[in-house]
Amino acid sequence: MAKVTWRGGALISPLPPTMVSCGDMENSNIITIGWTGITNTIPPKTYISVRPSRHSHAIIKEKGEFIINLTPSNLVKEADYCGIYTGKKVDKFAKCKLTKVKGTEVDCPMIEECPLSIECRVTDIISLGSHDMFMADILCVHVDESLIDKEGKLHLDKAHLTAYAHGEYFELGKKIGSFGFSTKKKKKHKKTTTQKEKTQK
Repeated sequence: MAKVTWRGGALISPLPPTMVSCGDMENSNIITIGWTGITNTIPPKTYISVRPSRHSHAIIKEKGEFIINLTPSNLVKEADYCGIYTGKKVDKFAKCKLTKVKGTEVDCPMIEECPLSIECRVTDIISLGSHDMFMADILCVHVDESLIDKEGKLHLDKAHLTAYAHGEYFELGKKIGSFGFSTKKKKKHKKTTTQKEKTQK
């Protein structure tokens, strides 16, 4: 496979175009964040990277908390809007007709219409250049009950989550494997002896 070499750039894809809510129930904002992910399992930790010029940066820095709301495909237009317009001039909850629900561990609201909301508390702020990284503890996760089966298993495939790749949005598609499937051994089927074979022996 022939490849063309470019200089270093932000081209890791796909990413989750999350809607991050911050502030409190009266004065809140939503910023769309693609630079996010998991940094640790025990304790569970995450991060978001935000430009210092963004309205939400000062809010998150002051409050020390935020909520990551995962974006389903039916809210991709709202996520795009929240990533373009500033909360200094627009009430994004009102404009996008999204519902505020108070978090259980933090003061800022989660977005009711999102299937998963992750409450976070900032532990460190790391200045990286164009962005500041807000490292945070994951305090709790709120999951839409329709995604949990009777055995308590989470089915994220039913959430119709959105992915972002090089300026374009996509809805997650078909399942192509599960964790560890590459090392699973195929089950050997034992041959059963029929009654006819038994009598012939």
